[in-house]
Amino acid sequence: MTAPRELDPVIHAQARLRVVATLNTLGEANQIAFPGLRELLGMTAGNLSVHLGKLEEAGYVEIVKTHKGRTPTTYVSLTREGRRAFEDYTAAIRELLDLE
Repeated sequence: MTAPRELDPVIHAQARLRVVATLNTLGEANQIAFPGLRELLGMTAGNLSVHLGKLEEAGYVEIVKTHKGRTPTTYVSLTREGRRAFEDYTAAIRELLDLE
């Protein structure tokens, strides 16, 4: 029996796992506005910002700040690397669940 894969510590934190899983449901190249993501996850703006920062540092999310008219708007999307990391993470979880 081979040793199970390590779980990615960046994704493994509950809040970040929720963020990545939610963003993964969007199609590739789709993004969501920060307030919409915050509402979907039921997180405070500060808490979500901290976790997005860690995911951005890892290259798992892309954050784009722009303006809609005069209003600043922030969009969040999962990068290809983030999508791949989430797939690896879920595969590692499946392997752990299959161990007897």
